[in-house]
Amino acid sequence: MTLFVLTPDTVWNPNAFGFSTAPRKVMGRIPLLPRRGITWCCVARVIFENAFLRYLAALIPFVVAMLVWPDMALPISQAPLPMLIMIGIVEMRLLRIPRGKRATVTTQEDAERSLDTLMFRGRRVLTQIAGHRGQEAGALHLVVEQSDLARVPALTVASVQADSGRRRLVALDDQERQIICNGLFDADFTAEDLLRANHREGNYMRAVTFETRGVSAHARLAAALARPRGQERLA
Repeated sequence: MTLFVLTPDTVWNPNAFGFSTAPRKVMGRIPLLPRRGITWCCVARVIFENAFLRYLAALIPFVVAMLVWPDMALPISQAPLPMLIMIGIVEMRLLRIPRGKRATVTTQEDAERSLDTLMFRGRRVLTQIAGHRGQEAGALHLVVEQSDLARVPALTVASVQADSGRRRLVALDDQERQIICNGLFDADFTAEDLLRANHREGNYMRAVTFETRGVSAHARLAAALARPRGQERLA
């Protein structure tokens, strides 16, 4: 499983995430340039998400053919239709599940169970984050996005977005990022379980909304006790 928690501190291009509405989809719209909090395996998976690089990889057989048969190099290089067909086969047949087969990935009951689990855990994560931040007003959105590529390790990007403020992408500290990593997925509910539900419905962005005024006094006390001594409360 590859889980990347997106905040301004974990990417090299934070200014690109200055959107004005939330919840907002970012995968496929804004380039992810990981900066910290990510393993090399995750970096490789993020790089593979770049469609242009995948297109180049799909055309490798044509490059090999031009090297093996140099006399045919010019005709091969001037044959765009076979290249487009090859890219289409790789992208739509090898890397993605055809629309007609999505219903076979998982049952409707299992898909609904996975989405219900995500909603439950998402609210719990946001409760802990709101308590940690001492936030008492406004809504927070936990946005969980996944790549629609099926035959490679699942790539999941999680972010917390606010419904107000100059920047909607919330800057999370290390403890808050750890809350997401520990609270979202585990052995009983994996990113692959969520991805199967997303494949079935063809929807790869899920948002959990939580009104922070609903944080209980118990949750705020637990967050205060868990906060390292001397740490300032985040606004």
